[in-house]
Amino acid sequence: MKLRSKHLLGLEGMSEEEIAFILDTAETFKEILSRPIRIVPTLRGVGIVNLFYEPSTRTRISFELAEKRLSAEVVNFSTSVSSVKKGETLKDTVRNIEAMKIDMVVVRHQSSGVPYFLTQCLNASIINAGDGAHEHPTQGLLDLFTIREKYKRIKGLKVVIVGDIKYSRVARSNIWGLKAMGADVSVCGPTTLLPIEIEKMGIKAYSDLDQALEGADVVNVLRIQLERQKGGLLPSLREYTNKFGITKERLNRLNENFTIMHPGPINRGVEITPEVADGPHSVILDQVTNGVAIRMAVLYLLSGGEGKVE
Repeated sequence: MKLRSKHLLGLEGMSEEEIAFILDTAETFKEILSRPIRIVPTLRGVGIVNLFYEPSTRTRISFELAEKRLSAEVVNFSTSVSSVKKGETLKDTVRNIEAMKIDMVVVRHQSSGVPYFLTQCLNASIINAGDGAHEHPTQGLLDLFTIREKYKRIKGLKVVIVGDIKYSRVARSNIWGLKAMGADVSVCGPTTLLPIEIEKMGIKAYSDLDQALEGADVVNVLRIQLERQKGGLLPSLREYTNKFGITKERLNRLNENFTIMHPGPINRGVEITPEVADGPHSVILDQVTNGVAIRMAVLYLLSGGEGKVE
């Protein structure tokens, strides 16, 4: 089996079979990451540019580690020391980069649609590392991988995504991916942070957290983007925590074998308390570990790989 596209722009429209294929491939790479020598020659000679127009810690380091452990030739692009500061357009920047014989571009950008735009400009494979409030597909995939790793399935699980849904690319990728894999998906947050007509995505929407958590298996807690408070979308962080914070007391509403997730970075004491984030049901650090395996799988498959890697 091969992926239908040479790009990964989002999980919307991706089939259950394709997603499962990526997750299965990631299992192979996670095994490789447990070896004493964690480098394989799979992408030797493949040139990859990490084109990040936004700050990032986990995603950028995770992609770079994945690339280097596949033996790719890696270049990290920083706007702060590039010709972007001199007024160079995105199109000119990427076309000049491709002229240096680059095969793949990993891009993060504050504007939705930039990864798709790059597919119209370049012959290289494009991987979306987060574009505006659109999607963050590798985060969605690593979340799916982490859930499947614990429960051995995704279908039928009740998953609740809590927080800033309206502006979250992570929420959208999770929703599309979870729905494709057969999960029962709900979202919960202040009405000002819920997209209009979100139910048309085929999910339930709540503004009452206690009601949303009833009988849930997985709670994926999103970072509250503090700048939203300045825009009048949140009355105060204290009130948000009281109404939507994941606290130890609220965990009693969940199923017995529940799971707490967070894509990071965490605002401790705002959307989640430290005792929950660091508690026995948290898989937050597992998500980070699994991110490297997922990104190795995506890079491998988009480069034309198929089957298992030894």
